[in-house]
Amino acid sequence: MLSSLHIQNYILIDSLDVEFPEGLIIVTGQTGTGKSIILGALNLLSGAKADASMISPGADSCVVEAEFEGLDDPVLGEMLAGGDVEEDEGRLLVRRVVSKSGRSRCFVNDCPVNQAFLQELSTRLIDIHSQHRSLILTDKRFQLSVLDSFASNGELLTKTAQAYTLYLQSGRELESLRELVQSQNADRDYNLARLEELQRAALRDGELEELEEEHRSLANAEAIRDDLRAALTSLDPQQDLPGVSQSLKDAERSLLRASRYLSRTENLASRLESARLELEDVVDELVSLESSLNFSDLRLQQLEDRLGLLHTLLKKHSCTEVSELIAIRERLSTSIYGTEELEERIALLEGQLKEQEASYLALCAELSERRKAAAPSFAEAIVADLRNLELDRAEFSVDFQSCTPGADGSDRISFLFSNNGTPPVDVSRCASGGELSRIMLSLKAMMARFMGMPTLIFDEIDTGVSGSVADKMGRMICRMGEDMQVFSITHLPQVAAKGSAHYLVSKADNGQGRTVTSMHRIQGEERLYEIARLLSGSEITDAAVANARSLLEGR
Repeated sequence: MLSSLHIQNYILIDSLDVEFPEGLIIVTGQTGTGKSIILGALNLLSGAKADASMISPGADSCVVEAEFEGLDDPVLGEMLAGGDVEEDEGRLLVRRVVSKSGRSRCFVNDCPVNQAFLQELSTRLIDIHSQHRSLILTDKRFQLSVLDSFASNGELLTKTAQAYTLYLQSGRELESLRELVQSQNADRDYNLARLEELQRAALRDGELEELEEEHRSLANAEAIRDDLRAALTSLDPQQDLPGVSQSLKDAERSLLRASRYLSRTENLASRLESARLELEDVVDELVSLESSLNFSDLRLQQLEDRLGLLHTLLKKHSCTEVSELIAIRERLSTSIYGTEELEERIALLEGQLKEQEASYLALCAELSERRKAAAPSFAEAIVADLRNLELDRAEFSVDFQSCTPGADGSDRISFLFSNNGTPPVDVSRCASGGELSRIMLSLKAMMARFMGMPTLIFDEIDTGVSGSVADKMGRMICRMGEDMQVFSITHLPQVAAKGSAHYLVSKADNGQGRTVTSMHRIQGEERLYEIARLLSGSEITDAAVANARSLLEGR
């Protein structure tokens, strides 16, 4: 329920803070006092378009804030979770701020949300219903949901929607696999040629680096041999002149002799021995390297051919490493030789899809049968309400047409109405304002009995009726208020006298030369005289007061 409303700097409202109870709430006020402004503020919270013209003169921004309490709606909880909005134990605070630039910011429980989220959320919180704004008369899916609620089709609807979703998912998967196989078959010859080329290459990860190093060695074998020989000559000249090793050995002996008289030279002699041994090991490795250098024109040509092949493949497949070529080879192999597995999966899915389709269509048929079985009773209940509202010749029926099956089955329905003995026509084509009001009220009353409804606001739904009809409409609205929160904006005293709470919208000068709109709850004598005003107009007579008292006492 809507428990409180705060409005600041919105058109003619400087500041408004008002709390609301449960049940039926009546809102009255003279024409032009600003009842539509209150509705406009609530529409703003429902995600309606905002602009700077909504801001009161001299203000920088306007704020509209509403608090809802006692909310116990699983769908609402899912919506809040999807929008990253924290729940607050059945309490919801919705706020919208409009700046001078015309831009607005939306908040739910102080969490910022976008306008689209606010629009979706508002459908679970508040339903503003007027003579010229009726979802029931234009939305066929909504009409269908009313009939389904009457027929208690909730569980069957859930099964149908689940079966439809599963059927669609399998269909999309099947189509995707078919497209994949078709694509693979179209490119099969090309991909097979690429695969065979890569398979013939006998690729090995790390091979390119090894080949390039060996190629550098062979291509520069003569220069390497000359450098090795020069190093050997420097270390071991193989002539009568002593080499480096012999010189180190001679120095070592000299230091050992000196150690008999100077002990520190013994350590130096040991270090020279280590250097000599290391040098001799280096000379041995140089000799081995020199002897292993076997230059071969044939091997060099083999290396160049192999490197040429690898570089050609790398360029052709836009790769930088052999490992990438290997990965491409594996993918091509899977693509070409995995088609059989895909075709087996397609055959399996085709069988599943037929079974799912049969199961789904059976649920659609059951749903359609239950709807058609419930339609006469549903129509009778609506006709009973309409005739109680003095549409004595009212005829109402539900027309069924087949349509493309969807999540809610394979039926498309229309509500048909007539009150003049002619064949019923689509209810949206009803021309009479009084008839339209009563049909709308009857449907809303039906929804309130069988559906979880948000706070319902009737904006002068009683336009075009009066007298005993108005009294009966008031009683019907009052009964709805026993199960939910209902606001009724009305000019009819018979309706205004029914509510458990009554609010008056009025205009007054704010003392600064501006006329502002306000709203407050009225009781006792103030309410009595407001209903008398509705009865007699601007001049309240004793008879009007007596009549108003009678209406209040008889509610």
